[in-house]
Amino acid sequence: MSTDEPDVLTRSARPPDRTVVTGPEQTDVYDVWEPPADRAPRGLTVALVHGGFWREQYDRHHLPPLAAALAADGFHVANLEYPRIGMPGGGWPGTGTSVSDRVESALADDQLPHRLLVVGHSAGGHLALWLASAEQPPAGLAGVVALAPVASLAEAHRLHLSHDAAVELLGGTPDQEPAAWAAADPARLGLTLPAVVLTAANDDEVPGSVIAAYQEGREVDEPVTFSEVVGAGHYDLIDPDHAAYLTLLAHLEQLAIGLG
Repeated sequence: MSTDEPDVLTRSARPPDRTVVTGPEQTDVYDVWEPPADRAPRGLTVALVHGGFWREQYDRHHLPPLAAALAADGFHVANLEYPRIGMPGGGWPGTGTSVSDRVESALADDQLPHRLLVVGHSAGGHLALWLASAEQPPAGLAGVVALAPVASLAEAHRLHLSHDAAVELLGGTPDQEPAAWAAADPARLGLTLPAVVLTAANDDEVPGSVIAAYQEGREVDEPVTFSEVVGAGHYDLIDPDHAAYLTLLAHLEQLAIGLG
């Protein structure tokens, strides 16, 4: 993330309706926003996975504006936390496993609908695509939307994005940790669940070549949709006040239709 943080990262929003602690670590937690009483619920949970290049200083607390907006539009929302680089349980595979565990917790939450879509932004988009590429994804996870995702770790490494954050996440370079890179990179995995990759035309955090590298590795029959928001930047994709939000809603609606 840049030092000049966009407004959406610090903008106030209504607080969550409840916070659920799932384990002993500070990252074993998710916040829940419920649809308002005067809005018919959609019967669908959207689980948010934040970005920040998997670094400790960036957590779920920059997503409440998006969470509150999605709740106002009828979704139940779970804003997930997970351990990042240098934290207990962080790194690989702990970061990925923890996100999967948090999704499982949300799916087991009796107060949330058990039909669930994951929406991940940036590094969270990487984790969303990784979940959607698992041989056995969490039961009840129906699909993912990856917003400006770090979809190709190999390309992120080639570009040295965020001072080689991918190397830090995986504990070494591709030559040093080949198994970890093979297991963690969505660009090297096939999708097992429907995915939408939503990108910003003016993204200066995750360049288009990262998305192109992921797209090049897709098979013709993989359940993936690529969509670009013209005139949008990296953080506009999580800003409910930007036109990109309407595009996100449209893709969530389309995925929901597929659930029947």
